[in-house]
Amino acid sequence: MRFGLFIPQGWRHDLVGIDPADQWRTMRDLAQHADAGPWESVWVYDHFHTVPVVTEEATHEAWTLMAAFAAATSRVRLGQMCTCMSYRNPAHLAKIATTVDIVSGGRVEMGIGGGWYEHEWRAYGYGFPPIAERLGRLDEGVQIMRQAWTEGVSTLDGRYYQVDGAVNRPLPLQDGGIPLWVAGGGEKVTLRIAAQYAQYTNFAGAPEAFEYKSAVLRGHCERLGTDYAAITRSSNYNVMIAETEAEVEKGLQRLEERVTPALGAEAAAAFVAEYRSPDALAVGTPAQIVDRLGDMRERGMDYAITYFPDAAYDRSGLELFERDVVPHLS
Repeated sequence: MRFGLFIPQGWRHDLVGIDPADQWRTMRDLAQHADAGPWESVWVYDHFHTVPVVTEEATHEAWTLMAAFAAATSRVRLGQMCTCMSYRNPAHLAKIATTVDIVSGGRVEMGIGGGWYEHEWRAYGYGFPPIAERLGRLDEGVQIMRQAWTEGVSTLDGRYYQVDGAVNRPLPLQDGGIPLWVAGGGEKVTLRIAAQYAQYTNFAGAPEAFEYKSAVLRGHCERLGTDYAAITRSSNYNVMIAETEAEVEKGLQRLEERVTPALGAEAAAAFVAEYRSPDALAVGTPAQIVDRLGDMRERGMDYAITYFPDAAYDRSGLELFERDVVPHLS
């Protein structure tokens, strides 16, 4: 199993209380920690407004961070989970990603999806088109980016995007272009796009849901004539880890206390409730997490992208995971 690490960027209220002047240093130091450790990749979210409620807490922009991490690290791969196609023209996005790939020495991943967060769409003036249009934009945008990365020029007279000879030089450093991760489990369209174009998928991390989405993906591959076995399937996991279950619970209580001033008591309780769900496979002791993720590995989940809500404040859980989980699953 391969492991990725989300770097706190504020979107999930994970930089609350840290002075803005110190936030880049916090993010950079965690990325460099991952670069020196057992992590294959570091990740950020492509969002502008916080969740689960919109506040005026910090949320740092994804692709700006990608460029900064490219210069601040030397080994770890750099991903977004996931870039919203409609937030940037795809020919322009392909150019941005290419430049970051070159700065990084060929370490960029492109996580891409149709987008869902209506509040920030409307706030930034994108409207909020129906899901069919958002997925249509995803499909066309992927085609444009693939052309840009492999041929150095993209042309498409599509329903949603029209580009005519958009030059993308130099090409990315990676042979065949930047690896494409299609995020989301939509069965009719998203997984069909993944089957047709992606090297990686990212969808539900609970056992039964993962197996079902995998079966749908396999079916699309069979119909399209693409290689299902060549697609790496990944999932995202919230992590709260400690030596004992009692210490895990204390960690969840600290998390709730930290976000309550920003979210309010009711939203903070709901925010933390997802860590107590039966599907929260990476919440527990090291042995419990190894057992659950080991089961997911047997089901074909080969890449776990992990989020530690307290990483900006306390690395003890992150270091425990590195020491007592990763070696048993890698």
